[in-house]
Amino acid sequence: MTVRLSLYQKAEHELYKLDRSVKAKFYDFSHRFRENPHSNGLQLKALKGDSHVFSARIDDSYRALLTRTGTDGQGDENWLIIAVRHRRDVYEQLSVAINRVSGEIEFVDLSVVGESALLRAGIQLVPAEPDTTTAEATSHLAQPAASPSDEAPAAAAPALLAAYSPGLLRELGVAESLIDVALTLTDTADLDRLVAGAPLLSQDILYGLAAGMSPDEVRAEITDAVASSEHIDLTDFGAAFARTTVTTVDDALQKVLEEGDFQAWKVFLHPAQARLVNRDYNGPARVSGGPGTGKTIVALHRIHHLLKQLKPGHDKPILLTTFTKNLAADLHARLSDLVGDPALLARVDITHIDELAYKVITENALSGRSKRRIDDRTSLNELRAVLNEFGQQGSWEPEFLLEEWEQVILGQSVTTRAAYFQTRRAGRGHPLTRPERAAIWNILDRFTASLDNKGVETWGQAAERAARYETERAARIHARQAYKDQVDGRELIHRDAEASPHDLKHRYRHVIVDEAQDLRAAHWKMLRAMVAAGDNDMFIAGDTHQRVYDNHVSLGSLGINVRGRSARLSLSYRTTREILAQALSVMSGETYDDLDEGTDTLAGYRSVLHGPVPELHGYTTWEDELDGLASTLRAWRDELAAHDDGTERDMRGLIGVAVPDRDKVSQVIYHLATKAGLGYAQLTSDGPRGDGAIHVGTMSRFKGLEYQRLAIVGANDRLVPRMEAIGRYRTEDPARYRRELRKARSMLFVAATRARDALTITWHGDPSPFLASTMADLQQSQAQ
Repeated sequence: MTVRLSLYQKAEHELYKLDRSVKAKFYDFSHRFRENPHSNGLQLKALKGDSHVFSARIDDSYRALLTRTGTDGQGDENWLIIAVRHRRDVYEQLSVAINRVSGEIEFVDLSVVGESALLRAGIQLVPAEPDTTTAEATSHLAQPAASPSDEAPAAAAPALLAAYSPGLLRELGVAESLIDVALTLTDTADLDRLVAGAPLLSQDILYGLAAGMSPDEVRAEITDAVASSEHIDLTDFGAAFARTTVTTVDDALQKVLEEGDFQAWKVFLHPAQARLVNRDYNGPARVSGGPGTGKTIVALHRIHHLLKQLKPGHDKPILLTTFTKNLAADLHARLSDLVGDPALLARVDITHIDELAYKVITENALSGRSKRRIDDRTSLNELRAVLNEFGQQGSWEPEFLLEEWEQVILGQSVTTRAAYFQTRRAGRGHPLTRPERAAIWNILDRFTASLDNKGVETWGQAAERAARYETERAARIHARQAYKDQVDGRELIHRDAEASPHDLKHRYRHVIVDEAQDLRAAHWKMLRAMVAAGDNDMFIAGDTHQRVYDNHVSLGSLGINVRGRSARLSLSYRTTREILAQALSVMSGETYDDLDEGTDTLAGYRSVLHGPVPELHGYTTWEDELDGLASTLRAWRDELAAHDDGTERDMRGLIGVAVPDRDKVSQVIYHLATKAGLGYAQLTSDGPRGDGAIHVGTMSRFKGLEYQRLAIVGANDRLVPRMEAIGRYRTEDPARYRRELRKARSMLFVAATRARDALTITWHGDPSPFLASTMADLQQSQAQ
């Protein structure tokens, strides 16, 4: 007899946290089980509480919990490992069932629920393998529920979910065996313990209701996303197994497990997100949500799904693009882990957006006519020179003129003075008269001529030029198709012989965009022209709360209509509840757009994880702050240096230090290297530079990245926001002042939400005003 052995997703994550020695024994057990699950050494037996749950012996201490999922067409038995536990944590009350909404197999463990909640629900837990050495420690779990007469009467606390009925929880998809307990919960601590052993769907529903979501909102955002369209037979485990996300137990899985939980999270797809990945869209689709909600992971799985639909070939029909080079490198590594097959991965063009624009320009430039791109600092110096030439020093700020050019003139492809007079400047503040527009046009016309004479261009110019080239190419493709339709396909062979190969079809079949909130309007025009409009053409992931550049666009106005194909993720799987609360306090009072002339919100944004409260420290001087940073980093290094079994851990990329600006980055690096004796790697546009474990970079460099522990330093009232640079706008240009504050808020929000397990924020002098609400809470708690 042959046995197929699979691993339930929750069990896979339990295995991440076990010692390597236990993992090795688990794989030995898996081999023996596949050979003969009924051999005496495995001691396979059903639990008394649920006949669907079996226990099998891994070694003297650990047990695998399994359920049988039927026999396949070849007569092979299918078994699903639902948990790997120490034998003292195996109880008769563990249960496996089929969810009536999703149709998937679900494992429920009530042993993690608080004693008081179990007593209120009249539940007692019985160990499956009584152990006299631990009987005293667990005796309270085996006692019958206390009767009212055994205790002094006490005022009953109101139930958290008192407003909801068992029928409603059942309809929404809460696991049957959790409903009675859930309705007795009186505080969030009990809820946290309950959902720790709950299936993910039940976890999301209960957290959503407890967080104040209405049943209709829960149904729309959570239940409907995983509801099966098939008839669900609650007794057919074979059919349920086909609907359940599982992993085959094999050698490839062993390698993944040994990389650890943090790496695995980067490609973990929540079941509620699977519908977004596997759905067919009849046009562009967008997924939004706060940090850690899985937008990028959804995008990566979307690519994997599209790859599996491709016919064999060696072309690159799928584009994955993002805002920066280091993010593109991170996406490449994560997609490689997910896809596995190098030949399949090679069919995805992974590049950052400016590199893509440069590729288009290079293809279209005449020999010897390519231009060198310059950064904003060089552009501002050139603008200052032009202002001097016009004798208008002090009349206009170079920063304002550069933004006007980038966001209004280039952003809306304005090519004439007359068109500029009519162009809308939404969100720019500082209304301009017609004479002022004329003066600005003259300055910027001279500016562009000067750049052209020197053979250079800005990145904004490059994006606009690439968009123009690609749009012209798309027009030629459309013209060819129109001619083909006119002549019923005849005579194309002669027409195509004279055409460029680029004019025969669009560059890509599918375009996937990550960190969408920071792309320029020209970038979107280029991307729209690169793929034919149609089914599954574009998939967009982004969060405008994390926008750190001032590129405001309306996708609909650029030919990218996502109406009716947008989804919002609200549950964070990376950032703990404590870190999330700190990050959300930074964003209080601000509103953000949704990339399509609407507003986005973080309402309902919540976390399933718990961890330590972020630490906030103020110092007198910058040197004191750096010494404090070094102490924190040493403590984190020592705590993370080894696995549970004592073997050394590769710590690269586990700890990060986010700094407001480049000057402070240099100072932090110097202190770590010369005074603290700590190895570092600097985050650059090309990724980490250096072999040190601790990554150091500006806050913007941390976009899209994750770290187990993160320190934010220099978060004072002069650097976050940079008041010396923007303070004068408070009265001169209030709209611009608000924009600058919003960008600074977003930067701090982005940095804070890069942390998964621990966050420390420090400053010297007075703290950033964005930390004001947190500081007020701290002072109030200290006063009490």
